Amino acid sequence: MDSMRYVGLDIHKKTISYCVKLADGTIVKEGVLPATRAALDGWMAGLRDWWIAAMEATLFTSWVYEHVRPHAREVKVAHPAMLKAIAAWKRRNDQVDARHIADLLRCNLLPECYRAPLEIRELRRTLRYRNLLVRQMTQTKNKVSGLLMEAGVEYNKQKLHQKKYFRELVQTGEDLPKSPAPLLRLSRTTLDTFGRLKRNC
Repeated sequence: MDSMRYVGLDIHKKTISYCVKLADGTIVKEGVLPATRAALDGWMAGLRDWWIAAMEATLFTSWVYEHVRPHAREVKVAHPAMLKAIAAWKRRNDQVDARHIADLLRCNLLPECYRAPLEIRELRRTLRYRNLLVRQMTQTKNKVSGLLMEAGVEYNKQKLHQKKYFRELVQTGEDLPKSPAPLLRLSRTTLDTFGRLKRNC
């Protein structure tokens, strides 16, 4: 299709560099826009012909991909490691990267990576965050035990993380020095917060 536009997107935290090319490599338009949904909406409104876009898989790709996909004929995501292996140009910057992605796209040489359905990606995000909370809870619990052992305070390991027992231990512990007390209370508050977040994930 002669009117097809090939769009390379180089996405970063605050900016998105873009390059729009024709099938013969002619640059139609290129530039930089803020990495916001409103800026993307305004930019896509100017793409009146058929267009297909590509971007490198990064931390910031997911929301851009989902926002752009309904407006383009197709959106592809490139495998970052394979993309770097293909890239041989010496003078690299965001605009050059956008041009290169557009070229690989129009020449059908883009090293695509598997893109799981949105529902699966959302589930993965939730599970990754939940696993992070579990690890942090374990680390915090171990730190509580370490503070008590460092202070020479006897405690029941099985009951230590029960709120009532912990509160009584901190309040009535005669052997507990002054310095660990606020740290233990902070740890308890942190554990409670992690617990609430984990239940909601």
